Amino acid sequence: MIRPATVADAAAIGEVHVASWQAAYAGLIPADFLARLSAEPRAASWARRIGDGGPVLVAEEDGVIVGFAAYGDGRLYALYLLPEYWGRGLGRALHDRVVEELSGDSVVLWVLSTNERAKAFYVRQGWVDDGATQTETIDEGRVTLEERRYRRSLP
Repeated sequence: MIRPATVADAAAIGEVHVASWQAAYAGLIPADFLARLSAEPRAASWARRIGDGGPVLVAEEDGVIVGFAAYGDGRLYALYLLPEYWGRGLGRALHDRVVEELSGDSVVLWVLSTNERAKAFYVRQGWVDDGATQTETIDEGRVTLEERRYRRSLP
């Protein structure tokens, strides 16, 4: 089931966010940074976003939140699933629901340039690398993320 997130979902979203980063970015982002990730700050951030009305959807299976997507303003900001749910169609279902919710002519997202799994997923969903790049730093400047922008027309 896919539904709008509530503030009460923030703790579970934080757990999904951390578990997904630790699995998806292993070998792509320094291991010490991934090991230090904590769900509590992520949960607090998601609670603020949801409380402020930022659109977030959750994927639930048997009453457990196993994934989420955040979007708005012509952008897909995040789409993450617990690793054990990868490849089961839930990511595609979350993605498709986000596309239904967005308005305008097109939408963009940013993907870690070395994340081949995510890039392949988005290409299968009709996204195209438009050539734009950006560099973001996290962990007080100790981790640099090189990202590529993907664009997709909306129905």
